[in-house]
Amino acid sequence: MTNEKSQIKKLYALSSENRKFSFSLPLKETIRIGKRNYEVKLKSDEKHGTYILWKNRKYPVEIVQSRQNRYEILFNDISYTFTVETPFSLQRMKVLNSKKGKAEQEYVKAPMPGKIIDVLVREGATVLRGEPVVILEAMKMQNEILSPVNGIVVKVAAKANTNVMKDDLLVEIKL
Repeated sequence: MTNEKSQIKKLYALSSENRKFSFSLPLKETIRIGKRNYEVKLKSDEKHGTYILWKNRKYPVEIVQSRQNRYEILFNDISYTFTVETPFSLQRMKVLNSKKGKAEQEYVKAPMPGKIIDVLVREGATVLRGEPVVILEAMKMQNEILSPVNGIVVKVAAKANTNVMKDDLLVEIKL
């Protein structure tokens, strides 16, 4: 009996926004952006911890959380969440998602922990995709949290001057 993992030649990383990035196994120390190849190295030392060396610059990397095939990393102090999928599991996800009915509600959640500075919408308001609904301060930066869909605001859970954690509900929008 052969080991299934040894037969896998390609994996996919899916971002929390469902953007797909493929990479071949074994991992190479070069990446291709457009028509150019760049050398990338993953390194670790006592002074800097784990970091990626790209274009002679160090970018700190930390795995914050990993559970099964889902990862949250801090890359250069920005949080990213993604899953790693095999071609089979990616195809399975597509089939399962195609069988799901369209959601009638969209839940806008906090992408990171922070403080709500301002709530820009009220219940009953019509919002357009890309329109800011909340201002969230995180790491001393104000971030506009945008509506991912066109719809009507049915619930505003966020309140100004309160703290939220990652994935806390901010606004519920009916499609």
